[in-house]
Amino acid sequence: MTRITPSKMDEAWMQRALQLARRGEGLTRPNPPVGAVAVSQGKVVGEGYHRKAGGPHAEVVALGKAGSKARGCTLYVTLEPCSTWGRTPPCTDLILSSGVRRVVICVRDPNPEHSGRGLTLLRRKGVSVVEGVCEEEGRTLIAPFARWITRGLPLVTLKLGISVDGKIADRKGNSKWITGPEARRKVHELRRRVDAVLVGAGTVRMDNPSLLPRPDRGRKPWRIVLARGGNIPAARRILTDNAVNQTMVVVSGRCPAAAVARIRRAGADVLVVPEVRGRVWLTSVLRQLGRKGILHVLCEGGSELAEAMIRAHAIDEYLFIVAPHIIGGARSLGAVGGEGWLLGAHPRIKFVSCEPAGQDFMIRAIPV
Repeated sequence: MTRITPSKMDEAWMQRALQLARRGEGLTRPNPPVGAVAVSQGKVVGEGYHRKAGGPHAEVVALGKAGSKARGCTLYVTLEPCSTWGRTPPCTDLILSSGVRRVVICVRDPNPEHSGRGLTLLRRKGVSVVEGVCEEEGRTLIAPFARWITRGLPLVTLKLGISVDGKIADRKGNSKWITGPEARRKVHELRRRVDAVLVGAGTVRMDNPSLLPRPDRGRKPWRIVLARGGNIPAARRILTDNAVNQTMVVVSGRCPAAAVARIRRAGADVLVVPEVRGRVWLTSVLRQLGRKGILHVLCEGGSELAEAMIRAHAIDEYLFIVAPHIIGGARSLGAVGGEGWLLGAHPRIKFVSCEPAGQDFMIRAIPV
């Protein structure tokens, strides 16, 4: 196969497609977010993005807006067009019937059963295909879907808002606010992109968080609480607000039936998983979330849950928000609980980016 070199204009139009795709983040589960732009003679004749599972794909929206102007155009799509029937017809059929001359994509479909199939079909029918334009951004966009479709598990991001000396609360348990308003705004942006926000029962008891993005902009991520024995006070927000049907409480098989019944009466879902060494089995939790079509989980603590997730090798991405404060003290709460690790046996991470967020810094890292 001859590799076709993309032009600078290809990259510019693909950036627009990526911008559109991001509008769908947090809305499309279990499908990936996808954007598409149809360009003819240097002008956009149609564009769109995938808004929800079961709805029109990005290509359908873009070509629908283009109408007859789609003939001979170039179609920029962030993900390889589908070539099989699902809830909707194959996009490759529409591309061919619309007379599209050229298709440019970021990445292939990560589904092993479909990867490359749509591109091969288009090439055989005479459509010019260019791959790998803005590839890194395209892969980042669909990383949660790629993990889910290949392994059946959600991608897990662990977020820790910490002082410069690694504390998440002072000796009295106060944690509001270690990070500044700009960093908190970015956390709400992240909540709008994920499918679920995960915390431990201790965080719910101490902080009484809503765990919802503000403003939500149509996003409704699950709120997942690990509460082995179902010990969540009835008055907490997650069991009393208007989003209680978005709450999932994870308990062990040893949880008293009365506690399970009380949570369900409040309107929340209950997920029962096995117990391992006095904790809910995290591997089972993630597998069951994957079965529910949850692609991306944002873990927001606290320290004991962070330690458990790290020990279970359940973290795919770390987000440290470091504030310019020193809290100190042996009794103040560190970011990661438990006994810790000895040097040489400790988990290792790799920093991949660092950017300012107001007075704070946001550091992204991945496990080594």
